[in-house]
Amino acid sequence: MRLWLVLLLFVICRAMVPAVGRAADEPNYDRSEDVIYGRKHGMALTLDVFKPRAKVNGAGVVFVASGGWFSAHDRISVPFFSELLNRGYTVFAVVHGSQPRFTIPEAAADIGRAVRFIRAHAADYQVDPLRIGITGGSAGGHLSLMQGMAGDLGKADADDPIERVSSRVQAVACLFPPTDFLNYGEPGNIALGRGTLSDYRAPFDFNEFVPETKRFERITDEARVLEIGRTISPVNHVSADDPPTFIIHGDADKLVPIQQAELIIEKLKAAGVTAELEAVAGGDHGGAAFAERLPLLADWFDKHLAAPK
Repeated sequence: MRLWLVLLLFVICRAMVPAVGRAADEPNYDRSEDVIYGRKHGMALTLDVFKPRAKVNGAGVVFVASGGWFSAHDRISVPFFSELLNRGYTVFAVVHGSQPRFTIPEAAADIGRAVRFIRAHAADYQVDPLRIGITGGSAGGHLSLMQGMAGDLGKADADDPIERVSSRVQAVACLFPPTDFLNYGEPGNIALGRGTLSDYRAPFDFNEFVPETKRFERITDEARVLEIGRTISPVNHVSADDPPTFIIHGDADKLVPIQQAELIIEKLKAAGVTAELEAVAGGDHGGAAFAERLPLLADWFDKHLAAPK
């Protein structure tokens, strides 16, 4: 059959499908892919913007596309934040510099850069720069908490105007995040690519540029490794001005013990920060029980990112 005839039949058949049926198959959002929020080592850092079609509530939520600190465009899971889109949130799905090439401190810096970029362009995306939340699961949850606890107000004297903008967020809601790599599951248990996390060595393979050798050198001094481990543990950044924080965690999680969530929730409450833990009885690291609870993340943002009256 000639190509033009095939195309004509396609158009006719498409026209015969009821409009309501087509609408049901179409997404309820517009997606802008590969928006560049920064550059490093000659490569672009990108995010995708999901804007609801039916209603926009003026708030934005950052989705950290990360698992095991591996990040890629195909890690953007729309079902994870579909309820947010249904409720009118503009979602920014951020891809960070991924392991095994990049380490956790570098990934955390990328997420901070993304938040600064979003806030700097808030008017373009029709979101309130003072109503930005962040979410993710596992490593994405860890990086969400890092942003919540360790975000800063920016550097006023930075040459790059984006770096002058705050990276603080106004609410955090995440799933089963690591929070303290030096007390992992029990006091004194170090999990910096060791023990329970021995399958994730690359993101903990910290390095630094050495001018004398003009290359990145692996950090091997144990004291420095432990100091970096403390720095990338959100529990060590808790302060009274942290945003309201909500965590969903399974009490049978073998990869990230629920003790990790309990540690940071307890510390946040002690600092006077609004914080809640939803413990999933028998829950491991993911599964249907968590999918059923994803609307709870949206409930948290509804409560803490609501427009001022």
